[in-house]
Amino acid sequence: MYVCICSGVTDRAIYEAVDRGVRTLSELTLDTGVATQCGTCASVARKVLKEAVSEKRQISLPVINNPAFIT
Repeated sequence: MYVCICSGVTDRAIYEAVDRGVRTLSELTLDTGVATQCGTCASVARKVLKEAVSEKRQISLPVINNPAFIT
């Protein structure tokens, strides 16, 4: 889904930016160009960014099943 038509930024691009470490709308603007033209997409971009960051935090690391790590 396009979030920013002016700069051609999609929700996928926002998720990829979060994977690169973006956490704020300011950082997202610098990284993707979202909300740099007319600005009407800023609220949607902020919502998608929040969802992406939240999902990123919920990803857990796999459990290592190695007897050497069991105490």
